[in-house]
Amino acid sequence: MNGKYEPTPLPSREGNYSASASCEVPPPGGARGGSVAGRAGSPLPAAPAHQRNQSQPDSAHAVTRPAFRIGNQTAFSARSVLEPFEFALANRFTAFEFFPDRGPAGVGGWAEQDLDDTTRRWIRQTARDMGIELTVHAPLEFNPLNDPEDQRLYTTVAFARDIGATLVNLHLEMGHGVEGFVTALRPTLLLTAEANLNLAIENTVWTGPDDFNACFTVLSERSEVDASHAGMCFDLGHANLFGALQNNYWAYLDALSAKVPIIHLHLHENFGDRDSHLPLFTGPSRDSSAGLAGFVERLHRRAFNGCAILEQWPQPHTLLVDARNRLAELLPSRG
Repeated sequence: MNGKYEPTPLPSREGNYSASASCEVPPPGGARGGSVAGRAGSPLPAAPAHQRNQSQPDSAHAVTRPAFRIGNQTAFSARSVLEPFEFALANRFTAFEFFPDRGPAGVGGWAEQDLDDTTRRWIRQTARDMGIELTVHAPLEFNPLNDPEDQRLYTTVAFARDIGATLVNLHLEMGHGVEGFVTALRPTLLLTAEANLNLAIENTVWTGPDDFNACFTVLSERSEVDASHAGMCFDLGHANLFGALQNNYWAYLDALSAKVPIIHLHLHENFGDRDSHLPLFTGPSRDSSAGLAGFVERLHRRAFNGCAILEQWPQPHTLLVDARNRLAELLPSRG
């Protein structure tokens, strides 16, 4: 990816979409994005006014929607950075997550600097026009324990702000204990709050309910920084692989304190053997959706209303549409 993007024509609600003047990409080649530079104390440019779920269809197209938004994610295996986003647009998903990732070897994939200002404006306007809420997964290279003010924090938040995202997601890292993680998280909390972004902290296969209960207890007790915009990203596949609760993500969810706000979801399946990121309804729930139905019921009791991100780029890609449709059937509806 060289920062220059030629938009592919996409089907619209009427089946013949072409970029309108409001979301058309001008000739590429503008300045690179990611203008936030420096470390803590370097102010962000003024963030635009932000409200959660600000991207809404106009009233003429209002329909009954599931109780939360469902979308997909960029993928290392996709042909281009924007191919999965174009797929989300074409299939009227209501959420999408950008995940800048160059993989373990540091080659391939993409980084947030690869999308220039022109492309960022196109993403922002197109998502707004199509009623898609955007989120950003922080690159795996950014670990607050290694460097709380890593430059990737600043470029990620700048990218999220530029595209009109509502949330940044990162992993809970317990290498220095709960107190160490919360201390290291301070610059991230400050920067995301300043940019009007929610902060989701995700469970990995090595972090359990007790870790999250302790983390959010410490966050609530620290008075030196506001953490009211922080919550948990519940990763279903990771929960299914965790220690003594293996193959029982219900028990993982039930063990989370009511003080742990779940604000984001990453959804994929496995058989308890490895982090295989199977699409929903192709793993254990292929023959019975009872497990997912119980999961959805638990989320409903916790008043969850965030985004649910399908974390895979399967072949065929239509498995994502099938997963979205079948999951939506399990959800309570709202007008």
